[in-house]
Amino acid sequence: MNGTNPGQLILTGVPGTELDSATAALFRKVQPGGYILFGRNIESASQLRKLIDDLRDLSAIEPIITIDQEGGRVSRLRLLGQEPPNAQQLREKGDPLLVRQHGEITGRLLRLFGFNLDLCPVLDISFDDEADNSLRGRCYGTNVEEVVRLAGAFNKGMRAQGIASCGKHFPGYSAATVDAHHDLPVIRRSREELDANELAVFRALASEVDSMMICHGWYPALEDDKLAASLSSRIVTDLLRGELGFQGLVMTDDLDMGAILNEYGFEETIRRAIGAGNDLAMICHRVPMIEEALAHLERLPSAALDRACANIARFKARLSPPTRFSETAFADLNEEIWNLRVAVLGTERAAERSAEDGKRSPVETY
Repeated sequence: MNGTNPGQLILTGVPGTELDSATAALFRKVQPGGYILFGRNIESASQLRKLIDDLRDLSAIEPIITIDQEGGRVSRLRLLGQEPPNAQQLREKGDPLLVRQHGEITGRLLRLFGFNLDLCPVLDISFDDEADNSLRGRCYGTNVEEVVRLAGAFNKGMRAQGIASCGKHFPGYSAATVDAHHDLPVIRRSREELDANELAVFRALASEVDSMMICHGWYPALEDDKLAASLSSRIVTDLLRGELGFQGLVMTDDLDMGAILNEYGFEETIRRAIGAGNDLAMICHRVPMIEEALAHLERLPSAALDRACANIARFKARLSPPTRFSETAFADLNEEIWNLRVAVLGTERAAERSAEDGKRSPVETY
């Protein structure tokens, strides 16, 4: 395995707003490849930067530090300041320059706190803006061209500021009628429908995003067995890597979602996730179980581990370091977000939070 710790294949959540001694010891032992932060980790601007600095200090290899900072309700950093407009609001405004500006502001904001990867843009097509599948407000378009143009603008803006991007949710999640946070969706799209719509977006942007997230949905047209896409070698290796030629980092969506928990045991999940061709297994909430995950990873074939470790190392070699933190710099960026809200929504609507705030689902509250 070329001496690389298989813990590098784990993208883990963090329990709270600071590292207690037990968690710090766990992270030192496992040496996860990356950390994903949520609202539970955010108390203040200076606290968040210190937490991220502490995570770096525990890591023998520069870690991936990531978050979901899309815009609208899926903006973890709105707990500290202004809420950026969401993808649908930007789409309805119809100005790609504002979308790119959103990407640029997001990139500078994340680097200020010490992040190096943002889990966006969402590349799903909205077939129904009111669908109850966790994507409400999060899609840049209702057709291939619109998603490619607008998600691509955000992607370019953010990457220009030194934050890596992640296209999600491969191979296209919008036709799901069940929220994967709760159960495994069955997405009965024909291969022809997928090729003409969902997969067309991912093909167009495969060379422009730094990583891809694989969703938890069963696609009978792509996988004969009842198996989540995130655990399917036909989808991860044959389709994404083979047919689409994607060469970046590949990760699962959160393996703590109901779509996985209700279907597979933990060891099977880890084995299938890496065996399918993912580089990172995402464990957001069962943080103490990353030590067990490490033990399962250590028993996997060395070829699979070497492949994933090499892809992770190649991805990390391109990451940008944090910028210097100051409260003043954060205040300036927060004002830029407010001005963007006004430009997109108008002054009156900008003063309101997302209409969905009163109906928060697991995608925001985790």
